[in-house]
Amino acid sequence: MSHLGSHYNRFMRPHFRWQLRSRTLELGRRTLIMGVVNVTPDSFSDGGEFLQPERAVQHALHMLDEGADILDVGGESTRPGALLAGVEASATSQSKPVVSEEEELRRVMPVLRGVLQARPETVISVDTYKSGVARAAVGAAAEIINDVSAFQWDPEMARTCAELQCGVVLMHTRGQPEEWRHLPREPKIAELVEHDLANRLLVALQCGVQRPRIVLDPGFGFGKNFEENYPLLAQFDRLHRFGFPLLAGTSRKSFVGRTVGQRTGKDAPPAERLYGSLAAMVASILRGAHIVRVHDVKPAVEAAAVADEVLAAEGEA
Repeated sequence: MSHLGSHYNRFMRPHFRWQLRSRTLELGRRTLIMGVVNVTPDSFSDGGEFLQPERAVQHALHMLDEGADILDVGGESTRPGALLAGVEASATSQSKPVVSEEEELRRVMPVLRGVLQARPETVISVDTYKSGVARAAVGAAAEIINDVSAFQWDPEMARTCAELQCGVVLMHTRGQPEEWRHLPREPKIAELVEHDLANRLLVALQCGVQRPRIVLDPGFGFGKNFEENYPLLAQFDRLHRFGFPLLAGTSRKSFVGRTVGQRTGKDAPPAERLYGSLAAMVASILRGAHIVRVHDVKPAVEAAAVADEVLAAEGEA
């Protein structure tokens, strides 16, 4: 019986207090829901749908009404094939022009201000790898910077976030978006993610980012092909050894679309990946995710509540 108990305790979710710019969030008692607000014309899931600031603000407020704990606002798509601003491209790049810092700010800032004007207590994360955007966003009362490159693509980002004293999400990315379709398969993806995140953590801490401000994200779909995402999800709990809160973003990802579409032989488009996304999300929660990043808030809130009850019951067993 003791052996069985130790097996289940491996999936217990540790508790943390995440220090943001102006407040602290309790993590672990229940799963926090981060709603995605894409202010872009070309995001893989809903590009262009909320490009107008007024529509984006209304969408964000609707997410809050449905139960989102955090809003993650992004003004540049990092979909497969995208070329990034300020990041050296490969010689064979066929990507279209990048989104400048000025354009990203033009998209993000009206939404950030509009949401906070309507709901001043909203916890807003800004999805950016640019230090200039981070500085402007936190100056306008964003609480969190969500850097999909974990401080790789802008050499000033780590010190900027340390100076801003905001919450930080460090996400693992393998390569750059323009390379993702051509990356060789990595047979030990969980080990690679652990190794790379350890290096990015070292950079963050050496640059002065405080430990209580950091959340880690293994970056499902970011430089991982179809075969690699499921082992990463199955071994998600390995990341607890770092001693930091964990975020999982599986919503509407291509690997979900591939699985959902197996019956028809064709990948399901993003709009038809809800149920598969919820299954992947629940799997991540049962492996210890503290925060889940989602496009469909109400279904995620309900599914996460059930997964949280399972975790609570394991803790009482």
